Amino acid sequence: MDWFEIKNWLELSTGLDRDSLHIYAGIGVQLAVAFCFRRSLGSPIPWLFVAIAALANEYYDYVIISESLEATPEYYDGVVRDIWNTLLLSSLFLVIFRFWPTWFTGKAGKDSEPHKPEGDGPVV
Repeated sequence: MDWFEIKNWLELSTGLDRDSLHIYAGIGVQLAVAFCFRRSLGSPIPWLFVAIAALANEYYDYVIISESLEATPEYYDGVVRDIWNTLLLSSLFLVIFRFWPTWFTGKAGKDSEPHKPEGDGPVV
């Protein structure tokens, strides 16, 4: 079973279209790489793996298409859409976790004032 057959099987067995599968695959690869390499989603390394996987997938599709059909302008529109779908949420996660990590953790950043408990001041 080659990669093209696996993708067809996933599409048929899940009932999702290929655009949705690209979105889920991008997030899945990013989360798996972050977990395996113990990196934050704010690190560019998981995102780079997603980008490499998306480009490798499209290259493989191009090789399969070029053997059987002529690549048309509609095909190239699909390539751009596939890469866009794969990288959009992964890029959003990278930016949010890198520049606004407190959105997900709820912890105060370095610049905020430390919490001062009540009752530690002088008794009046």
